[in-house]
Amino acid sequence: MSKIDPNTEYRAFVARENADGSFSQALEKKKISELPDHEVLIRVKYAALNYKDALSASGHKGISKNYPHTPGVDACGIVVESASDQFSEGDEVIVTSYDFGMNTSGGFQEYIRVPADWPVHLPQGMSLEESMILGTGAFTAALSIYKMEINGQKPEMGPVLVTGATGGVGSMAVKLLHQNGYKVIASSGKASAHDFLRRLGADEIIDREEVNDQSGRPLLRYKWAGAIDTVGDNTLATCIKACDRNGNIAVCGLVQSPELHTTVYPFILNGVNLLGIETAETPRDIRLKIWELLSGDWKISELNSIKNVISLDELQSHISLMLAGKSKGRCLIKL
Repeated sequence: MSKIDPNTEYRAFVARENADGSFSQALEKKKISELPDHEVLIRVKYAALNYKDALSASGHKGISKNYPHTPGVDACGIVVESASDQFSEGDEVIVTSYDFGMNTSGGFQEYIRVPADWPVHLPQGMSLEESMILGTGAFTAALSIYKMEINGQKPEMGPVLVTGATGGVGSMAVKLLHQNGYKVIASSGKASAHDFLRRLGADEIIDREEVNDQSGRPLLRYKWAGAIDTVGDNTLATCIKACDRNGNIAVCGLVQSPELHTTVYPFILNGVNLLGIETAETPRDIRLKIWELLSGDWKISELNSIKNVISLDELQSHISLMLAGKSKGRCLIKL
């Protein structure tokens, strides 16, 4: 096992809590010795920006409790040191989920050190860059479809709605559903993104207000056979009320709010199924299965069309864009 000098310096994006309670971000020089004391040291090649990262960088204590902190729930790179038999120097690996980037130092830096249970080997047929275009966004979308299909969802049942369709999870969900033979209804408040959504495979594009029912009625006329919701709140309630019989609603986000106000009628009268999508602690066997699907039967074509590659120096401005709802596709940080 090679040994890297613990005094080796590298660049890291660090969010800090100020004395007045505000939060600031800056690029800082750190040393390898400052990384957590875990088994696998990795030279990061790419990371990806997710909404959760933007919240963490801005001081959201529901995501990251302790500051200073380096966010980044998605990273990939090359193993440079390993105290585990699972990995060797030179292995290409992906690190996502668990506590990575939340309360454990994350991917927005040139080196990371993580527990041996966290990385997975880069699947055959997938590049490091592709793994980060996919990242937690595609993993979450794929896990949503996987659980929906285990629960009986099929393309012939009818269209599947995707809310927040221009975001990281939403755009991947549109693409994966389309490639798996589903008719896709994409919901978005961004009129300028319609061409982008059509290229992903959306068959129909609706304004997000069409998934914001204010009637107060417990049930609506069927509009979709299932949904992948990244928004929460009344959008999720509308997804449920307008879902066809025995359809599945995969819940994987809270961009609007974590609140949910609805009735039991869609569940006990129409047999609608509400599926929670929790990626952080996904069992390793299912985690490996999802990455196998994404590198094989569910391999996404034309990934380059949804990527936006930036440098670490540009990260702060792109976090601001994401929080303002002005981002689309997948933002990659090349380190």
